[in-house]
Order: sequence, then structure tokens, then C-alpha cells
Amino acid sequence: MSTPTKPVKTTGRPVRALALLAVLIVGLLATALIQGATSVRLGLDLRGGTSVTLQPRASNDSNKITSEAIDQAVSIIRQRVNSLGVAESEVTAQGSGTNRQIVISVPGDSGRRVVDLVGQTAELRFRQVLAESSALGGTGAAAATPAAGVSAEINAKFATLDCTNTANLQGTGADAPTDVIVACSRTGASKYILAPAEVLGRQVSKASAGIDQQGASAWYVLLTFNGEGTKAFGALTARVTSLPSPQNQVAIVLDGLVVSAPSINEAIPSGNAQITGSFSQLEAQDLANVLKYGALPLAFDRGEVQQVSPTLGADQLRAGLLAGALGIGLVFLFSLLYYRALGLVTVFSLVLAAVILYLLFLVLGEAIGFTLTLAGIAGAIVAIGITADSFIVFFERIRDEAREGRSLRSAVESGWARARHTIIVADMVSILSAVLLYFFAVGGVRGFAFTLGLTTLIDLLIVFAFTKPMVTLIAKGKFFSSGHPLSGFSAKSIGKSHPTTTLEA
Repeated sequence: MSTPTKPVKTTGRPVRALALLAVLIVGLLATALIQGATSVRLGLDLRGGTSVTLQPRASNDSNKITSEAIDQAVSIIRQRVNSLGVAESEVTAQGSGTNRQIVISVPGDSGRRVVDLVGQTAELRFRQVLAESSALGGTGAAAATPAAGVSAEINAKFATLDCTNTANLQGTGADAPTDVIVACSRTGASKYILAPAEVLGRQVSKASAGIDQQGASAWYVLLTFNGEGTKAFGALTARVTSLPSPQNQVAIVLDGLVVSAPSINEAIPSGNAQITGSFSQLEAQDLANVLKYGALPLAFDRGEVQQVSPTLGADQLRAGLLAGALGIGLVFLFSLLYYRALGLVTVFSLVLAAVILYLLFLVLGEAIGFTLTLAGIAGAIVAIGITADSFIVFFERIRDEAREGRSLRSAVESGWARARHTIIVADMVSILSAVLLYFFAVGGVRGFAFTLGLTTLIDLLIVFAFTKPMVTLIAKGKFFSSGHPLSGFSAKSIGKSHPTTTLEA
């Protein structure tokens, strides 16, 4: 008979831990059902989408094409895309020097809408209206009354401007703020002569979409100016209040087109303004989003727009899923061959981890727009190895304790006390790596980092809430505690030459 070892007190309540895990899984399932999430959202590389090339051009003499301006444009466009909830999109600059182009790739069916939006210069100006007329210009057009104090050249452009021509409704954003300009309305119904800009988009601190609850339920964009903008807008509205029409109107000009030109009846010193113009909800929200991050430093000509085929992505998805299935299968096989019946705990642990991961993909897809890419699948496959390491560390600690003469129940508790620190440290290193990758990388690498971090957190949850409690419960059974040859705790399995008898506390 071997020397009795001091029993280790059982830690935790295994049944309660398993019950809490069950509640979590049911909660995730209920959330997915309430959200109506029935399938995982796939990224551009797996389901296809839209890709567009933007060719930069200087909007005026002060905005020249430079590498710095292109980098700034990439940053602003990326923020615009992210603000719309389009996950796993890619915004990159390609080429060298001033010949660089910006390539935007957006997954799914929303690609064209996003591409139309993010390429806008979003150059916002507030200009006093000097003259207004109907849209037609040129031969057969309604006569445009010359505006007083405006050059003959501007009056001539105003008279010939035809706003029914779609070429004049493209919105180039090439208007310099110090110039008197002629411009069409966004709808093409009217044309204007506009004074130099007195309030600029860079003076807007906040922008949000709202709906008129008391009127015709029309959508608008509410702007809040910074201190400089508040002062300038207050002075502009105070000055034009007493002027005759149309000089008492202030035109809100976006990329060279008049969105609206309301009459000003009183000064507005509050620092708030509304942009109206028969917006739909999406149009108002999109306009507010692009105005939040300021104007692009350059205007862009849209180049080639391509639909990215999902065919290759489907092949990659099948290959990725096959690789993941093979990885899990090999872990299952190793666990069952090496740990015998104890390996079943590993099998069920990995199955539960996969279920939780899938439910989180569904929930996060609806909540934050998470999309699964090939890089994300790679992150999940890498995490299989991390999860397997956790089980091996725990099981080998148990065997070490049993080899020293402890009973199985005592070996489980003392082995867990030693293994959990190693498991936590190893997983924290993986999580830290994932966080650093996510915040300092772009594109597909962020998808890899996000999935790696998520699956590592799930590993910690499963080890603490399922693996340890389940091993505690099975250690009480005779099949395992007696050292059955198929239990994984036989004398041969744990490395003892001869079975020993221990005293149970």
C-alpha cells in the first residue's frame, strides 16, 4: 500500500457550471432566432461582390494630387465604408507616386450603393444665392435675368447652363470656395448663380439623419457647426435676412450641386442647420455618414466597376471547411487513441465550441455586420490547435498527479489547480496577438485576427465551463476511478508499471 496523499478539496460546482453553459447556448440561439439570422454572412472572397477603381484628379488648383492626399482619401473612404456597417470591405491604394489609384472592394449585394457613396468628394459649401432661374439654358431656354454685380462671363454661363442635361448633374466638387459659380440643383429643376462660400464643410462637427415627425415625414440631415462655423453661419443668415428674393436664400452646395436653397427669415446663431431635399431614409443616412468624416482632398473619376464572381470563393470555402473538418477529425482520432474514453470529453468539448462559434457568427453578423472570410476560416482552424493544447495540458497534469499516487478525484482537482494557470497564460498570449493584429492590420488580416481572438475566448469558456466540470463528474464513476483499460487512466496509460492502491478521502 502506498503512502496516502493529502486529498485536494473539490473546487467549483460542476453541475452549476454546465447549467450556465447550457443557458448561454440557448440564449445565443434565441438571439439568432429573434434577429432572423439563418446563415453566416460571407465576405468578398467567399460570396463575391463589387470592386471599383477610382482615378484621382485635383478638384482645383489648391488640391493637387500627392501621395499624402491619396493616403488621406483612403483613410476617409475606409471610415465611410465602416460607418455604413459593411464589414470585411477593402480600401487600398495601388500604383506608385501620383499615378496611384484607389480600389474599393465590397462584399455582397450592397456593393454598388456603397461604391456610389464613398466616391463622392462630399465638398460641402454654404453660399448666398445671387440669381435663380428655371433649369433650361441655351437655345429656346427661358431668359435668365442677369444678376447685378456679377461679371458678364458668369451671367453668360448662367444663361446657357442646361440643367436638364445629365452631364451637368454629376457633381464634380471642383468649385473653389472663393469663386462666384453657376450650379444646377440636385434634381435638375433649377439653376443658380452663387456667391463665394461663407461656411465650409470642414466647419461641421456633427451630422445625423432625422425625420420630420410633424410635417410630411420627410427625411433631412441635421448639421452641427463648430465654433468657427457657428459664428460664420450666424453672420451669413443675419446678413441675408432683409434682402429681397432670391438674395435672401442660402444654397447648400454638395460637390457643386445645390441640394436645397431655403429662404432665411431670421438669423440662426444656434450653430445648427438642416439639409432638406426630398431625401429617402437611406439617402439621408448616407449623406450624414459621408459628411461626418469631411470631404475628400481630391475628386475622383470612376474607373472600371467589376462584379467579383463567387465561384472561386465557393471553391475556397469548400477547401477551407474541408481543412477544418480534417483538422478536427485528426484531433478526435488522436484524443480517442491516446486518451481512450477520456478523449470523448475532448470530442464533446470541440463540438460545443463549434456550436458556440457558429451561433456567435450568426449573432455578430446581424449585430455588427461581421462577415466570414477565408482568412477568418484560417483563424478558426489555427484555434483548433490552441484548444487541443488546453485539453492536453489538463489531461497530462491529471496523469502526473495520478502517477504520484493520488486517487483520480484528487488528481483531477490538483491537476486542474496546476494546469489552469498554464492554459490561461497560453490563451492570453494568443488573444494579445489577435488584438494587436486586429488594430494594426487591414483587410483580410483583421478577419483572421478577429476569428482567432474569438475562438480563443471560446476555448477558455469551454475549458472552464465544460471540460473541467465534466472531468470532475466522470472521475466519480467506477469505470474511470477503477482504472479500466479503456478509461485512459489505467496503470499502463498513466505510466505505472504496477497498479497501486490509494486511500480515498
